[in-house]
Amino acid sequence: MHVSGNKLVDAFGATRRLLGVNRSGGEFMCVQGYGIWDGPVDDAAIKAIADWKANTVRIPLNEECWLGLSNVKSQYSGANYISAVKDLVARVEAHGMTPVVELHWTYGQYTGNSAGCSDVHATCQKPMPDMQYSPAFWSSVASTFKADPAVAFDLFNEPYPDRATATTTQAWQCWRDGGSCPGIGYEVAGMQDLVDAVRGAGANNPILAGGLAYSNDLSQWLTYRPTDPAGNLAAAYHVYNFNTCASESCWNSTLAPVAAQVPLVAGEIGENTCSHAFVDQVMKWFDAHGLSYLGWTWNTWDCSSGPSLISSYDGTPTSYGAGLRDHLRALNG
Repeated sequence: MHVSGNKLVDAFGATRRLLGVNRSGGEFMCVQGYGIWDGPVDDAAIKAIADWKANTVRIPLNEECWLGLSNVKSQYSGANYISAVKDLVARVEAHGMTPVVELHWTYGQYTGNSAGCSDVHATCQKPMPDMQYSPAFWSSVASTFKADPAVAFDLFNEPYPDRATATTTQAWQCWRDGGSCPGIGYEVAGMQDLVDAVRGAGANNPILAGGLAYSNDLSQWLTYRPTDPAGNLAAAYHVYNFNTCASESCWNSTLAPVAAQVPLVAGEIGENTCSHAFVDQVMKWFDAHGLSYLGWTWNTWDCSSGPSLISSYDGTPTSYGAGLRDHLRALNG
């Protein structure tokens, strides 16, 4: 899979829209000391995802667990964690689906606006990746998967440097260039640093980069997009019913110009209503523009707090998940 113009295409040049689900767990279970995955990820569990006619699974990861840092139990980190991720990626591919590996939780203490935790460790969503460990994480992940061009890399889950700083320009500069960012107490790895880490490891895999405001704002993505020598960069976007940019008018004004130039992947779509009226709107707009989207999340949590697509790992949908399942089956059945 690689970028061709504003599309993702397969080895035969056919357009590949990434349509599927997130499989949460790898970002939090290990650092909390409970395991590696939340629920089963065996062959039957992955087949259940494929049975929804999904063609993509996004896999959130934790940099401290991957790098085997000392605060994480050894049975859930380092070589054991990497082996588990490789196994899951292989199972996703065995069912004909695209794995998207993604950096979700990172190191660095942030206690400013919208802080998810006060912990220096990778136990919540931070505003930006950290220079201390995030480039090393991506160098290692890229080395691990560089021989497999079917794996896509999502650089950082939901940047929000805009919550830490006074101006939009400063936030976008922080996003791209990193360094000493206003309001963030640790040295930041910018998107350019992470692209450089991946490409420096010799990996040409597709890269996704999400914008500001928890990946909900792509308004200046084209202006500040990092340079990718491989020409394999796509934009990532997240949208929930409670986000600022959650209407067709916003999508038309801020997403359409980006999608005209690069592939655009909605790495997370969802709603906290336990129904699917909002994601139905999202999928309709994204279908009309030939874009990609992945539902949050294939975990058996409560649909209003999750939001969760399933009530059982056999693929039984929640009332919210039924909307995505039925839509994917209609598209790809």
